[in-house]
Amino acid sequence: MDKIAKFFELEARGSNIRTELVAGLTTFLAMAYITIVNPVILSETGMDFGAVFVATCIAAAFGSIVMGLVGNYPIAQAPGMGQNAFFAYGIVLGLGYTWQTALGAVFLSGIIFIILSLLPVREWLINAIPKNLKLGISAGIGMFLGFIAVKNAGIVVANPATFVSFGSLTDAGPFICMIGFVIIAALSARKIMGAVIIGMLFATVLGWVFGGAEFKGVFSMPPSLEPVLFELDIAAAFNVSMITVILTLLLVDVFDTAGTMVGVATRAGLTTEDGKLPRLGKALLSDSGATAVGALVGTSSTTSYIESAAGVESGGRTGLVAVTTGVLFLGCLFLAPLAQSVPAYASAAALLFVACLMTRSLADVDWDDLTESTPAVVCALAMPLSFSIADGIGLGFITYMAIKLLSGRASECPAAVYLVAFIFAAKFTFV
Repeated sequence: MDKIAKFFELEARGSNIRTELVAGLTTFLAMAYITIVNPVILSETGMDFGAVFVATCIAAAFGSIVMGLVGNYPIAQAPGMGQNAFFAYGIVLGLGYTWQTALGAVFLSGIIFIILSLLPVREWLINAIPKNLKLGISAGIGMFLGFIAVKNAGIVVANPATFVSFGSLTDAGPFICMIGFVIIAALSARKIMGAVIIGMLFATVLGWVFGGAEFKGVFSMPPSLEPVLFELDIAAAFNVSMITVILTLLLVDVFDTAGTMVGVATRAGLTTEDGKLPRLGKALLSDSGATAVGALVGTSSTTSYIESAAGVESGGRTGLVAVTTGVLFLGCLFLAPLAQSVPAYASAAALLFVACLMTRSLADVDWDDLTESTPAVVCALAMPLSFSIADGIGLGFITYMAIKLLSGRASECPAAVYLVAFIFAAKFTFV
């Protein structure tokens, strides 16, 4: 025990093993929903649900444990919400690439992220992208996830005259989804740990009783990983048309990681006096490495989870929290039947709640500066309306650059924005 305490610097950070273990369990309960939601989303591309479930657990376990051991941050990792939606609805169903090619793109973005993590350019990239564009991207992904949630639950359906319209809210799927969503939001407001899992499971039970869903059991040996293991097509991802796809995967992963690390580390009091993050390179390397490994085992980009803040609020201060969470994800491997018993409208309840959390970033946009707020709103609105995270990001960057130039404030537009904007402009024009 003394060696563990010394390795994670427990005494120096004012914590102890018991507190760290409880914090790790708290973080796990806050983000365990991903073991169900991620396979639900990726299976729409034709990927095997059981295999993706195993890949999700392995990627989350690997990323969390490495973050704990190498970065010594109380930050857990798992396949990211938003990244999985872009993978399924953007790359595969939207652009028509195979899921194998999409995995290849995820792997390449992870490798590029690893290289950036080893170079000084990482700080330049993270700091160069305007804050308000980052907020717009986060909110836009939230809106996109929300749209996917209400579509999957049947709350919103296609309409030839108006594109979309309300479905029948009295049908089992939409009705149970809203019940689950309200329960999740209410329990979260009461600060009850595991609110998302509780609400999703409650909706699932209702589905078994009234909604035609099938209960397939709770425990079993893990499903085979073979259908998705090492199935990535890296060669197909080396295509000019995939440049913006890989760039989008990279940017979203970098933004998510940086934002989560700053937020959680600040809450935990782990930043330096000038507000910087110690061991930033190691933490970014842990995150980027997890993305590459996740692609190899068969899942979308792995990233740091803001739900880690729940563990910090419980007293967690070191990487032992992340290691504990990772071990618990390994234990999830034996719950595949339960995951397969969750109907789409129950997981949609969790997805809709996550969308609400992400969309609130719009509150922090600088609304007094039109050159900042307008591109953020355009970026956020374009994602759900174009059904593409990549196109939304691209339009946001182009709009930001154009407005700054025409308003005579070109000096406020970082070089990174020009670079990304021109890449997307070329994509919209020639691809």
